Amino acid sequence: MTDSMQVFDRGLVRQRRDRAAAGLAKGDFLLREAAVRLSDRLLDVTREFPVALDLGCHTGQMAEIIGHHPKIGTLVQADISPKMAQLAHANTGRPAVNADEEMLPFADGALDLVLSNLSLHWVNDLPGALAQIRRSLKPDGLFLATMFGGETLRELRSALLEADAETAGGVAPRVSPFTDVRDAGNLLTRAGFALPVVDADVITVTYADMFKLMGDLRAMAETNAVIERRKIPTRRETFLRAADIYREHFTDARGRLTATFQILTLTAWAPHASQQKPLRPGSATARLADVLKTQEVELGETTGVPKQKKPQ
Repeated sequence: MTDSMQVFDRGLVRQRRDRAAAGLAKGDFLLREAAVRLSDRLLDVTREFPVALDLGCHTGQMAEIIGHHPKIGTLVQADISPKMAQLAHANTGRPAVNADEEMLPFADGALDLVLSNLSLHWVNDLPGALAQIRRSLKPDGLFLATMFGGETLRELRSALLEADAETAGGVAPRVSPFTDVRDAGNLLTRAGFALPVVDADVITVTYADMFKLMGDLRAMAETNAVIERRKIPTRRETFLRAADIYREHFTDARGRLTATFQILTLTAWAPHASQQKPLRPGSATARLADVLKTQEVELGETTGVPKQKKPQ
């Protein structure tokens, strides 16, 4: 891992997850909603998974939503936070280990399924973590994950940046950078996955004020852990101005503040010879005109452009 990949303070991420573990059940609504969506994706897969991993398990929300899923045999839970891993085991009765997404302790080809629910957005070396996940899967093993996308907390980011510029004479990272849909798909391909699919959904949550939103983020261990964040305490004036800006620009018809959470869902498979592969260019055995039941006509000559045919 190079220095350029060091975006997040992983030690701070671990500390905050440890701190949030005991009270997470009071504010885990996003975790549970995303877990429901992942569980629904599993229902569409006509496969069984004898050994599965819940990577970044928090306190067991994914395992609780899945329950005794008929397609899953042994489900191992893992989290960077020792306290969250302990609570995950206590809450679900399933095995749990303390493990870092950037240094997976699983042998190559040991797993049939890897799930990850709203955790990978805190990883510094995401390409490396995805490559490790792919290697830990058996051939034709499935990777299913959710993570926050680029539109997440755009309102809070905008309000804090503007308030910083007005009251502190400069700006510093206040909200974590998130991956967008296109980058996520490219990263899956780069990591060696087959048949990658990434889609995005938006969940809009409303709040009475900005400080209630920030309280929920703290309860979920989702507060700023960017290495280049401002290390000195934020001035009260800055937060008050940010709250005013938020209310001025991001209020719904009921007068409540809106907060956007973009959820990316990643689906990909470890390569296997049985999987579908794209055809080679020029290997088509049918003419497009025949499929469309139309007739090809010649186009006139155009300077520098060869004569072509197209369906009419």
